[in-house]
Amino acid sequence: MPKLRQLEKCKHPNSRKTKALAKQMKKQTTKEKSKLSSNIKQNLLGEKLVWFRDNLDQEKDTCSPSEIEQLILKYLGRFDDELEQIKLKHSIGQRKNRQHANREDIINMTVKGEKEEFKTCGIELCDLLNPVQLKQLKNWNGELRFLQNFKLRRFSLSFLVNSSKKKEIINQEESTLKKSNLEVANEPESDKIPTESTMDIDN
Repeated sequence: MPKLRQLEKCKHPNSRKTKALAKQMKKQTTKEKSKLSSNIKQNLLGEKLVWFRDNLDQEKDTCSPSEIEQLILKYLGRFDDELEQIKLKHSIGQRKNRQHANREDIINMTVKGEKEEFKTCGIELCDLLNPVQLKQLKNWNGELRFLQNFKLRRFSLSFLVNSSKKKEIINQEESTLKKSNLEVANEPESDKIPTESTMDIDN
């Protein structure tokens, strides 16, 4: 590192040159850490979206709030089989030392954080309620460079439950209205209430 060598050559730690070089090095280190953190977040988001892409119903062009809720719950339980296997290995022979302890702890910590996120601010995904975004996710090849094409939003449990209830109410109202219109259409002419246009007006 050229800057580090320059810093080592400086005999006076409080000189302006030394301070300037130290400041530049600190700035560069912060920049590299920020870039690394951004890359990690991008990789995690990519892995998450790949899972949802692979678990979507490929026959449907839309995704309802209740379907998204079920998908997220399935996602939160994606490690259940692995955790069961780890517990089974622990129970065999009554081993005192926890085999695969690190892996188990990481999974539990990850799932706990995701569940808390789902209950509060919501899990970040592409907008699955948007048919265009849904189609884009289905056709995505998994390359991280295309993540910028997705419109991200957060889905919380309360939002999905409330949205499902609203949709259910709207569907019920539409069904009742259609039924009412059908009954009126099938009603005999003699039973219909006469209007001014159909009534004979005596002169």
